[in-house]
Amino acid sequence: MNSDQIEGKWKQIKGKFKQKYGDLTDDDLTYSEGKFDEMMGNLQEKTGKTKEDLKKEIESWQ
Repeated sequence: MNSDQIEGKWKQIKGKFKQKYGDLTDDDLTYSEGKFDEMMGNLQEKTGKTKEDLKKEIESWQ
């Protein structure tokens, strides 16, 4: 799955991230068009996971 596909599924999946990582806020999980990579970087900082690990986790929830 590429970044465009993940970005397209994000609205469906972000609630699961909030449940799993309780310290994430709506601001952490919101992105502006074209800034998905920036948001993923923020998630990396908050969760301590790599970008690839986050992508795999997103893919597993489909």
